[in-house]
Amino acid sequence: MAKEKTPVTPAVRMLRAENVPFTSHPYAYEDKGGTSVSARELEVDEHCVIKTLIMEDDGRNPLIVLMHGDRQVSTRELARFMGVKSIVPCAPEVAQKHSGYQVGGTSPFGMRRIMPVYMEETILALPRIYINGGKRGFLVAIDPHEAMRLLKATLVRVAV
Repeated sequence: MAKEKTPVTPAVRMLRAENVPFTSHPYAYEDKGGTSVSARELEVDEHCVIKTLIMEDDGRNPLIVLMHGDRQVSTRELARFMGVKSIVPCAPEVAQKHSGYQVGGTSPFGMRRIMPVYMEETILALPRIYINGGKRGFLVAIDPHEAMRLLKATLVRVAV
């Protein structure tokens, strides 16, 4: 069986340019399937699959939240942490404009626009995370400490 080629996305280019070790994990993408589908297809715990969420504050300033696949973000707690009135998810077309990625294929690496990144701190307890590689149906496995370093992420406790 032929080995599948790693897609060359902006995320992959960034990881390679920064010499960050990663492994490629393509899977059969299902529309609106989310992390439960990718976890099932890759036979990994959904807690290790990390969502990249594009949100915005009450001033319409975009930001990225990295969260466990089996958890949700308390936008109230995140707003409190950031000292703003509210945080809401971006509409898909707005998220795509900010990130340069199609929703369902959003990677925190190689974004079109630099945005602050907030990472759920319990992600660092995992030995390896599976995070979008910049294309629907494509995750990369990476050390969470490398992701934090590369993204200059701020650690938060906002999971529910």
